[in-house]
Amino acid sequence: MRMLAEFFPEFTAKLDEMDQLYEEKRMIDEKTYQFICFALSIKARSKPCVLKHFKGALDAGATVKELSYIFALVMREAAGADDCWTHDVLDNWQEIAAGNVSCECKK
Repeated sequence: MRMLAEFFPEFTAKLDEMDQLYEEKRMIDEKTYQFICFALSIKARSKPCVLKHFKGALDAGATVKELSYIFALVMREAAGADDCWTHDVLDNWQEIAAGNVSCECKK
């Protein structure tokens, strides 16, 4: 965001406007909002956001035990999705091993 703030400040201003709109129109309580943001931040691998929403959840009344549960839930759901996706990709592993596969990434 630092580069965007410097070279495309109009864009970051719009993000700030969106954040304000989300806050004004929020239909869920603060703790639930922070839980969702915390989970998304973990999946997105955003250290600043994980820290921000971890603290935000605590400030909204969450416990470290609840946040640990959210953390575990994200890890488990990500592992399940990765497992299913990888099994789909490798479904014809015998053909892949035999070299009968076309990968669009090769040039």
